[in-house]
Amino acid sequence: MAVHHGADGRADPRRGTLSVNPFHAVADPAEAMETVPPVDRLPDGPMPSETTYELVRDELMLDGNARLNLATFVTTWMEPRAEALMAECSAKNMIDKDEYPRTAELERRCVAMLADLWHAPDPQRAVGCSTTGSSEACMLAGLALKRRWTRRNADRFRTGARPNLVMGVNVQVCWEKFCNFWEVEPRVVPMEGERFHLDPQRAAELCDENTIGVVGILGSTFDGSYEPVEELCAALDALQERTGLDVPVHVDGASGAMVAPFLDPGLVWDFRLERVASINTSGHKYGLVYPGVGWALWRDAESLPEELVFRVNYLGGEMPTFALNFSRPGAQVAAQYYTFLRLGRTGFRAVQQAARDVARSLAERIAALGDFRMLTWGDQLPVFAFTTTSDVTAYNVFDVSRRLREHGWLVPAYTFPANRQDLSVLRVVCRNGFTADLADLLLDSLERSLPELRRQPGPLERDEQKATGFHH
Repeated sequence: MAVHHGADGRADPRRGTLSVNPFHAVADPAEAMETVPPVDRLPDGPMPSETTYELVRDELMLDGNARLNLATFVTTWMEPRAEALMAECSAKNMIDKDEYPRTAELERRCVAMLADLWHAPDPQRAVGCSTTGSSEACMLAGLALKRRWTRRNADRFRTGARPNLVMGVNVQVCWEKFCNFWEVEPRVVPMEGERFHLDPQRAAELCDENTIGVVGILGSTFDGSYEPVEELCAALDALQERTGLDVPVHVDGASGAMVAPFLDPGLVWDFRLERVASINTSGHKYGLVYPGVGWALWRDAESLPEELVFRVNYLGGEMPTFALNFSRPGAQVAAQYYTFLRLGRTGFRAVQQAARDVARSLAERIAALGDFRMLTWGDQLPVFAFTTTSDVTAYNVFDVSRRLREHGWLVPAYTFPANRQDLSVLRVVCRNGFTADLADLLLDSLERSLPELRRQPGPLERDEQKATGFHH
């Protein structure tokens, strides 16, 4: 979440108020001329709803078009029926399971469906919960890993042993936050050469008696590739045979856990691997729901320490809760259940396959332009990353991102982390709603930008601090 300051600090006194179009007045246009609401403090009195709506709407027009935002993994389109259902449920507080028992039941059913989808040994014994997104789900999974380690190493923990978590340098920033907030040492496997994610053997080498777990990512945000979770578990099995260390794995399936079960059913990454203790996913990414829902699941009740689960008497009933957020709307949970019912396995397979087909086709056509080298091709997550070829000297990826923005497209450009800071790339996320027709338009925008880019004397933007962000 961004930290905002109260005022923007500009000297222009006009920036302290909003201008109202006379026609926004309910009946008398002249009335609106007298309406000058302040920006940084509450108005002295109320305004007509129509005027207020138009003021806010006008400001929001300057936001990017969500459908053309190819940086975000977040769902930007849902069916009208799903939107109507969410509107009907927006006032329901998800935490109040006593007052809204059917919403709580839909949450339970979603957990059971995911446990079955991810091959929990006994889906009825798997435990899980909804969250506000995959980041909160990762925090909860990390807390469970730390608490299990603390219980096994109580004496050593009391004498100052510091727990650590092993992960690739490509993890989403929520894992860095987890280590910072809960005082866990991050042990990071850097990128090397053309390997842009965690190496199983390197990860095992970083483990010791203080390791609470290893994070494997099913779908890296840097390039869309799956990390080899099965190989990771095998390396940790070998470590246990040599040393006796039993290190659990958490699979961060923020995106891939809702793609791989349908498009890569033969890929073993989930609870079929005994070392996988927990999995998270984001319902608002390839779970196809608008922002605001994630899921965390544990293999069984033993994998989630009971002392982390609070049983709260709230508004007339006792209910268990494991969450960082308390009150939150039930609309997204209802929408997730709607989507599960609406699509089923066959429907999800069709939607995700369409996204992958668009990604692979677009990647191939971008490669055919001759100016770009593909790092990935969209054949795992429907996501691909590419950079300029070595003989392109007139422009760089940041120039491409800026030119595409002039056409309305939001395509992030960024530099890779250690040990590949020399590599800067563009990344395209293909989601449901980004159709083959839109892909054609994106390619057309890129092709029309190339002649002018090629005529540049050199890259116009070399300040990597201005690289496009990608926090989703």
